[in-house]
Order: sequence, then structure tokens, then C-alpha cells
Amino acid sequence: MNTKQKQGARQTQATVPAWIIFLLAASCGLIVANLYYAQTVLGPISTTTGLSSAAAGLIVTLTQIGYVIGLLFIVPLSDIIENRRLMVLFLVVLVLALITATFSTSAFLFLTASLLIGIGSVVAQILVPYATYLTSEEQRGQVVGNVMSGLLLGIMLARPVASFITSAMGWQAVFAFSAVVIALLMLLLSRALPARQPEPNLTYGQLIISLGTLLRTLPMLRRRAFYQASLFGAFSLFWTTVPLRLADDFGLSQQGIAWFALAGVGGAIAAPIAGRWADRGFTRVLTGAAMVIAIASFGLAYLFQSHSTASLILLVVVAITLDMAVSGNLVLGQRVIYSLANEARGRVNGLFMSIFFIGGAIGSSLGSWSYAHGGWSLTTLIGLIMPLLALLYYFTEKKISAVSRT
Repeated sequence: MNTKQKQGARQTQATVPAWIIFLLAASCGLIVANLYYAQTVLGPISTTTGLSSAAAGLIVTLTQIGYVIGLLFIVPLSDIIENRRLMVLFLVVLVLALITATFSTSAFLFLTASLLIGIGSVVAQILVPYATYLTSEEQRGQVVGNVMSGLLLGIMLARPVASFITSAMGWQAVFAFSAVVIALLMLLLSRALPARQPEPNLTYGQLIISLGTLLRTLPMLRRRAFYQASLFGAFSLFWTTVPLRLADDFGLSQQGIAWFALAGVGGAIAAPIAGRWADRGFTRVLTGAAMVIAIASFGLAYLFQSHSTASLILLVVVAITLDMAVSGNLVLGQRVIYSLANEARGRVNGLFMSIFFIGGAIGSSLGSWSYAHGGWSLTTLIGLIMPLLALLYYFTEKKISAVSRT
């Protein structure tokens, strides 16, 4: 980057308005929510499309597969293609996929739409590193925290919102409403965001091959990805099985479960707080604290398993503290990885997100298996073990560089 370009970059970082950061945060939440809408309404979708109850899980699986494909093969493009143009292109894909899902009456068509919804939703992971280019190093943690709080709110609100809309207007309304929102968002982003044109020195093939090189040569990327994969796996295990416990042990209806899920949204407040404290140099200690909080959350869930109102209230507290641990650690991890390779943030973010998203898929699968074979006791024990493994690995971390410390 020449002197003039550096001056322009510094000027952009210094003058980026707060409403741009808010727009990025809201956009991330609205986009990533599309990954989770179907999870609480699989029953009605299966009835309409003719999917068997056993095959209904393919909807979630294909959406996750599409997302991982996008993380590995689309997000890296943000390092060589003008970012705003790339976002608009795949938001178009997302809108078309949502429209297809809305009018699907066959299993094949809806499953195809699910795969494309996953692919299109990776725009959220183009927006996050994009935000870091707009701000200075000193404020990066705070900005990432603010943007990630929007993304996490989208994840946490998607399930209850889908349940409420489905109960009032049917599942098709969920996807139709989202298609309209994403279309409007696409127009807004295309006009409001400043352009970011990378200076590519790699072809697309070289770009994809470089993913392996980055993973091999950046030990902190591997470490932070494992930390988050362990915590997100526990998070996914919890939210896959807790609706079953709420229905089986407390007799909650679909709307009651939706209200419970809303309570967990409170955990998203940890993201901006973690970002601000990370900017002050507390990344390492906060990482350990997040793991301890996750372990303690599952410990409480294991110890108090009665069907009383007090146990239900405690379960709400567990949902909030677990969400705080996962969302806080996510921001801490992203602040670290964005400091590792300035011109490869898209690729680094794609690797980081794909690894921890795979951890989430493993957690969901383990949750379904453990609840079926060992009930809530086995489920919470497995949930406790996942962040415990991360904590044991955390104790091997050494302060070998400024990046490791901050």
C-alpha cells in the first residue's frame, strides 16, 4: 500500500460514523438469523414438504453444510474482490433462496433452498472483517464486539421469532418476511457502505491453497479456533436439548420454549464488554474466565435437575451465563485473529468460523445422542467436558508475543 492509500485508510478509520457500525451489527444479525429460523419449526415444514421426521434433520444439516462451504470458498474472496460488490452478489443469492423456501411444496426444493440459504448467509462473515478495516487498532476490539453483539442477537432471536411467527401466520411467513428484509438491507448496504478494494496478489486458486498455509503457520489461529469450537459445541449441545427438557420435565409449550429462548438473549451483552476489555489488554484472563463460566453453567445444570420452579429459574440463569461465555470468547478470539494477518483477514476469519462452526455441529449431534441415551444427566456432563478440554488446552498457552497477550 502506497503513502496516499495509507493516508486514505487512516482517514476512513478516523471518520467512520457510529451509525455505520450499528448498520453492520444489525446487518450481521438479520443475515445470520436465516441459519436458525428452520430449527424450531421443522415439524410444520416437514408436514408441508413431505419430509419424514427422520429426514427433517437434513434441513439443518444442509444449511450448515452450505454455510461451511461459504466460509471456506466465498469469504476468502473478500481478500481479492471489492467487498461491497461481493456482499450484494451473495445477498441476491440469499433473497432468491428465501423466496424459493417460501413457496416450496416438495422436499427436494426446500432442501436445495436450505443449502443456498447457508451459502448466502456467509455475507455476515464478510461484514465482520470489513468492519475492522474501518477502524483503528486501538478500537478494534470494541468495534468487533459491537458488530458481533448484533450477530449473536440474530442467532439467539431467530428461534423464538420463527416460533412466534409460525404460530400466528404459518412457517412460510418466516421466510417471506426475511426475504423482504434482506432485499431492503441489500439496497441499503449497497448505498451506505464505503467501498473497500483489496490489492490482490493471488489468484483464486492460490487463495484457497493459502488457507492451509495460514492454518499451519498461525498457531494462535488454531488455538483460538479450538477454544471457540469447544465452547460453541457446548452452546449448540445445550440449545439442541434444552427445548426437549423444557417440554418433557416442565411441560412448556412451543411458545413457552420461545420465551425461554428470549431470556438467553441477555447473554449477548458480554460481546461489547469483552471487546472493550480486550482493547485494555485483558484478552488472556477473560478467555480463561469464559471457559470457567461455561463449565460452571453446565455444573449447575447437572446438579439441579428437579422439576421445580426454582430449577426452571436456575436453567434460565444457566442459559444466560452460557451465552455470555460463548459470545464473550468469540469476540476475544476474533480480536486476536484479526491481528495475525492484516491483508488476509477474510481467509483467517473463514478458517476460524468454519472450525468453530464444525464444533457446533458436533455439539448438536452429541446433544441429540446423549439426551436419547442418557437423558439430561449425560447431556450436561458432556456439555461440561467440552469447555473443560478448552480450559486444559488454555493452560498450555504461553505469552510468546504481543498478540498472545492481547
